[in-house]
Amino acid sequence: MKKLHVWILIAAGLFCTFAVACNKDDNDDGPKLYKATNVPMSGAQENPAVATTATGSFDATYNPESKQFNITVRWQGLSGNATLMHIHGPAERGVNTGVIQNFATLFASAPSGSFSTTFTINGTTQTEADLLAGKWYVNIHTAAHGGGEIRGQIELTQ
Repeated sequence: MKKLHVWILIAAGLFCTFAVACNKDDNDDGPKLYKATNVPMSGAQENPAVATTATGSFDATYNPESKQFNITVRWQGLSGNATLMHIHGPAERGVNTGVIQNFATLFASAPSGSFSTTFTINGTTQTEADLLAGKWYVNIHTAAHGGGEIRGQIELTQ
């Protein structure tokens, strides 16, 4: 009877050891993505602020392993057709700076619409440090608002 108890304890110990050893590591869940969901875009975020009823929003994800940045931009009620759309950076909220990613051929020139795209950050004009510090923004231009009608800061979280 004593031997049976020993064998049961050994079997239980082995089972527990294998169960723990076979448990998925955190690394098996895939890369840790940074993301922003349904971020608002408005004329108030432009510099100088724009009086407009237009609104927009975007969803964005960034994979630090592959350096892939994904964005879906939505807009409605612009004063006219969207003429330009891009990501600018690096800049703090409310500060203007140059274009680092142009979306010229990716969107429909209309007062309302949406598009999605993916690109690899280049590490020179587009740096991971600036992106993760919230120093990128997306804006949409119209003929009436050549500097941009609506804008939204890209601030990702993990």
